[in-house]
Order: sequence, then C-alpha cells, then structure tokens
Amino acid sequence: MAESTTRTGQLIKFLRRRDYKLVKELGQGACGQTVLLLDEQIDEHFVCKKYVPYSEAYRQELFSNFVREIKLLHKVHHENVVRVFNYYLYPDQFAGYILMEFVDGSSIDDFLAKYPEMINELFLQAITGFGYLERAGILHRDIRPANLMVRADGTLKIIDLGFGKRIESSNDFDKSITLNWWCEPPNEFKESKYDFRTEVYFVGKLFGEIIQQNSISHFKYSSMLSSMCELNPSTRIQRFSDIEKMIRSEQFFEIEFSEEELYTYRTFAEALCTHFAKIEQSAKYTTDIAKIQTQLNDAYRGFMLEREVPNASVVLRCFVVGTYYYKEEGLDVWIVREFLKLLKSSTEEKKRIILGNLHTKLDAVPRYVQPEEEEVPF
Repeated sequence: MAESTTRTGQLIKFLRRRDYKLVKELGQGACGQTVLLLDEQIDEHFVCKKYVPYSEAYRQELFSNFVREIKLLHKVHHENVVRVFNYYLYPDQFAGYILMEFVDGSSIDDFLAKYPEMINELFLQAITGFGYLERAGILHRDIRPANLMVRADGTLKIIDLGFGKRIESSNDFDKSITLNWWCEPPNEFKESKYDFRTEVYFVGKLFGEIIQQNSISHFKYSSMLSSMCELNPSTRIQRFSDIEKMIRSEQFFEIEFSEEELYTYRTFAEALCTHFAKIEQSAKYTTDIAKIQTQLNDAYRGFMLEREVPNASVVLRCFVVGTYYYKEEGLDVWIVREFLKLLKSSTEEKKRIILGNLHTKLDAVPRYVQPEEEEVPF
C-alpha cells in the first residue's frame, strides 16, 4: 500500500514491507557486512551490504564512505560494474543497507587459475569496465583480485566501491586513503597522489601477477601490460581510454621472444628469486634498466672466470635497493652471463618487458618489517 498525491513536493510514503530470506553470510569488510538474500516473490538472489564498521568508534566517521558508495554505484550502469538495485539509509542512526546484484562467481585470480585460457577476454573486460568508470569520473581506489569477480559465464564484474571517489577537480586526486597494498606502490604515492594513471598501474600489476603465478604464455597484450606497470607515472600509459583506443585501432604490437630467450629469462628469474629469502617492506626495485645492465656487467667482470658467483648479493643488489635476507651460494656464473647477453641484444621495449616481468616475480618473495633495533643482515 502506498500514499501518493499529485501536488509537487508532497512526500510520498511507501508503506509496503518487502521481506527477504537469508541464504548465507558472504563476508565482512572495513565498512560493511554482506549477506546473500533470496526474494521468493520473484525467485531472485541479491547481495545485501549492511553498514557495520569494523569498530563502533568509527560508526559516524565511516558512514560517509558507505553513503558515497551508494551515490557512486547508483549512477553507474555497465555490464562490467556491479549494479545497485535499491538502498535503505537511516542517517540518524548511522545505519543503512545496499541491495546489489549478486555476482555468482569467484575472484579473478581463482577463476584464471582454473581457466587460464580466458586471460585475454577478461583483460579486455577489465579495461572496458575501468574505462567506463574513468569516463564517469570515478576512481575505484581499491583494485585487488577480490574486487574483480568473474561469473560462471565468464562475465567480469568490478565490485566494492567503498573507497571510491568521484573526481570533480584536480584536488580530488590527493591520496586521502592508505590501504595495505598488495604490490609495490607506484612513484606518485611519494607525492600523495592517486589518479587514473594509478588505477592503470594497479590493474596492470594485478594481471601481471596472475600471469606470473599461473605461467600463462598466451597473453596477447604483453607490451601494453609492461607499460601499464611502469612505476614512473610519466612513462606509464596515462588512461584506460588510451588503452581502449590502442586496442581498437591495433596501435600496439606484441614483442616476440624466441624459445632460447624465454629459457634464458626464466632461468635467471628463477635463480634470482630463489636467492632472496625475504625482502624488507620498504626496499625498492631498481627501475632504470640501463643502470641495472651497467651494474650487472661490472659485477660479472669480477667473477666471470668462476663457476659460481662467490657472493650472490653482488647480483641481487642490482635489482633491489634496500635490506633483504639472501642465500649467498649456489648462483651459477653462466646464468648471469646468458642473462647479460639477453639484455645487451634486446631492444628497449624488450628490456622493459623483461624488467616488468622480473618485478612481478619478485613480488612473490616474502616481505617483512625491519625492527629499529635489528641489525642490518648484510
């Protein structure tokens, strides 16, 4: 039953209550608890996100994040972005609910571990979805595998805009959130900036890590991915719209590596990562490929007549700047020699791809926090 009137401005009260059947709990985030509901009248499932902050002390402070997610999602409608159907807000109690589309599927990393042949299609869908958000002026700001879901039919859905932000001026690119980032942060974080170039970076790193973990060799956009993963924002692809244009006009080209080159890279990458036991959280990767090649060549001249590198750290420090634990022995000289040959014979584009892949592989090395009183391990 509903009360209505034709007078403009008159409040219309909807009094009918809609009941849903609780199917199961789905999870708990920083700002909300999600459950799966069934509307038995139309036989459809919905995800309901209830505003439940991780601490009651932040209930009032974080409520604005919850309202912002509603405002953002309520205005978007795209096949690759989760859809909001309704919401219920109780501002006086700092409480509320969002009724959303149920994405019956799995996170993108779990899905691609089972169906690696879908890598190219899901990459295109991710670019399309984030391209749509970019055109709408929306930054997601929490790009991680759990927030890219894939349905059983192979449709990708971008979910959870709880940290999202609508961009209205250049001031909105300030990095006003700090999350536990799952990969090395890009250089613009040093200037407290988070813009669409940052979104490009995290999408690139996400796919790069999945490709590395699953040893996927048939990815079609390797050179493009390498540019997306550049730490320096000025040398990175700037926007998702640029990527979409490149794909549509085929203005990208793929770099072919011979079987011998692939063997040389993989052998060196495996040896390098095996010799890192763990890397301190604040340590950084060297991003200047010319500097790496020079330092590695100088180091090689000091042990080129040996069968085994006397101390692997002289090689490791060419790639990681900072503190780490490592295995000193067991690195064969020939592995370093062949990798140097590969670098010297490669084009600049190939070198960027090689370095980008090395960084992705190094992301899998365990990280640790260095206590102030602990001695430097090397």
